[in-house]
Amino acid sequence: MENQVQVRIDSNSRIPKYQQIVNSIIEDIENNILKVGDKIPSINEISEEHYLSRDTVEKAYNQLKEKKIILSVKGKGYYVSKALLSSHTNILFLLNKLSSYKLKIFNAFVNSMGSNTQVDLNVYHCEPEILLNILEENIGAYDYYVVMPHFKDKNLMHYNTNKEVVEALKKIPQDRLVIMDNYLPEMEDSVASIYQDFRNDIYEALKEGLPRLQQYDKLILVYPKKALHPYPLEILSGIQEFCNDFNFDYEVLETIYPDMDLQAKDAFITIEEMDLVNLVKQIRDQGFQPGKDIGVISYNDTPLKDLLGITVVSTDFQAMGETAAYMIQKKKKEKVKNVFRFINRGSV
Repeated sequence: MENQVQVRIDSNSRIPKYQQIVNSIIEDIENNILKVGDKIPSINEISEEHYLSRDTVEKAYNQLKEKKIILSVKGKGYYVSKALLSSHTNILFLLNKLSSYKLKIFNAFVNSMGSNTQVDLNVYHCEPEILLNILEENIGAYDYYVVMPHFKDKNLMHYNTNKEVVEALKKIPQDRLVIMDNYLPEMEDSVASIYQDFRNDIYEALKEGLPRLQQYDKLILVYPKKALHPYPLEILSGIQEFCNDFNFDYEVLETIYPDMDLQAKDAFITIEEMDLVNLVKQIRDQGFQPGKDIGVISYNDTPLKDLLGITVVSTDFQAMGETAAYMIQKKKKEKVKNVFRFINRGSV
């Protein structure tokens, strides 16, 4: 469908002519005069109608294409490719995985940004290639980019950074980028960052719970080294360092197996929710009581763990989302380590 677009050029204005073309088309999209799929005039048509050089019109169209507002179809012309919300800030939010706590961060961020913000959520499942494709397709299309960088290799092992991803992130204007959850030292001090220090966070949180843990003879760490969405290895190393420093006998398991040989005065630290569910069921089936006979600590808080009275070591997901929103709203470029706590609910 071709729409009767009226590109408005004011020859007395000091606004560059190419920018006037951009502004005119964006205004018509915002006012619903132009809709997604509408065809707009060719470069030659605008050039001839307004006595402008082709280079001027082409510069305007290239800017609109970079922002993904229009697209060109070979042999057919130019078309509107996306709707715009007037005066809204457009943000691309990139999660490494979908989980209850990641969505809590996202929801806190969206709520803090308010109604004048359009936040598009995309998930790349810890795959650097997917993240690179998303960034390439959307470079220049958003006002801000919020990225959680966590990656996995072919062996399903977690790693913190990726050279190609870092180079792609550096192509985004640094005052338009926020790194969340995981710190990227390669970005130095050029971007805003709200992150977890996985190794030290869990070490200090377990220290906070030390008086409770000292009643147990053995700590059992249930850490899945290989997972669809793997966890940072620093979590495991932080727990092991804690056990060594405070002389705990400990064992590392990859999962909670069926028919575990549970013994009184064992304390478990679980990472995945299904391991927590299986553990609590076996504790109860074998006649033990959580927090009295066997200790249970879970990594990352959720409403279900709160409801069930499970002690956790966890970052504050609400605060992380709110802090990221604050950084954008106040144009901050700070490095902030998010709050991480030991929350005792009586299961240890």
